[in-house]
Amino acid sequence: MGDDVTAVREDGVACREAVRRAALALGFDDCRIASVAGPAGHAELFGEWLADGAHGTMEWMERGPERRMDPREVLPGCRSVVVLALNYLPPEGEVVWEGGVRGRMARYAHGDDYHGVIEGRLRDLDAVMQEYGGRQRYYVDTGPVLERDWATAAGMGWNGKSTVQIHRRLGAWFFLAELLTTLEMPADEVERDRCGTCVRCVEACPTQAITAERRLDARRCLSYLTIEHKGAIPEEFRRALGDRIYGCDECLEVCPWNRFAVASREQAFAARPFVAHWALRDFMGLDEEGFRELFRWSPVKRIGRSAFLRNVCVALGNVGEREDLGVLEKAAGGGDELIAEHARWAVREIEARLAGGETR
Repeated sequence: MGDDVTAVREDGVACREAVRRAALALGFDDCRIASVAGPAGHAELFGEWLADGAHGTMEWMERGPERRMDPREVLPGCRSVVVLALNYLPPEGEVVWEGGVRGRMARYAHGDDYHGVIEGRLRDLDAVMQEYGGRQRYYVDTGPVLERDWATAAGMGWNGKSTVQIHRRLGAWFFLAELLTTLEMPADEVERDRCGTCVRCVEACPTQAITAERRLDARRCLSYLTIEHKGAIPEEFRRALGDRIYGCDECLEVCPWNRFAVASREQAFAARPFVAHWALRDFMGLDEEGFRELFRWSPVKRIGRSAFLRNVCVALGNVGEREDLGVLEKAAGGGDELIAEHARWAVREIEARLAGGETR
């Protein structure tokens, strides 16, 4: 019996190292393993978060929460979670703004859609693991997995006070992906929480969406409001949006651990021309076909033209100039009421600034 146990343990170690080598060869920046013996570490807190309604209009999170909490509900016989990291930090100084009032996008959206970049590599890694007899389910930000819980359990950094995962070498600028597997592999050592007394991310949040350490109210979060939320952006948060038109990096940018981060090796994540060469007013001229073509390879495409131009209107309301009033007034009279309502708000904001008075 003792020899059998030792053989199984050694096979598990060999499998883990083979998986890690394959992951790094596929271009991932780190690969860690977590053991599955029960639900995710924060499954109960996730249930409370849902009950509080802090997920906003993301109804898909409410569907089958037990599957999200426990990977064995997704993959019967799941014994391990392979957690992968891929750095997406664009090179510093890569983006040079040109002409007109500009808008900011979250850095992960500067280049190609990460789903397309990562999914093919997950298929390849799945094939390697099948050779060891494993059955897998793999995801990149799309499946019923509490991925940051499993990342923490695997030693893939720790969960920061903003709820963003932090890595000692990559900082906060990386994507997570995971494979649930029936293979039993030894878990990697857990990384201790290294946030200490730092609360820069909490203090920097423009809307105080981080309501407590490691607790985020999505309904206040600018990333949620500009990406996941499909309706009107509440007026109480519009000025806080500033010049942002897709996502918000504020809590990432202030994290001290990012001083160790280096630029990604992935050319797919290099900034596309619309990041540096498009003024905010330029986006307002996009019709449906133009929007789809411009953002064909970008994660921005998934929110659709209406939500994107809604965001652009708010940004113009915050930082726009007299020269922007024409495109806003045209949008205000258009047939898309979501865009029109935000365009009317933007016109009032700009006119009030030009008059030197308060918003009407």
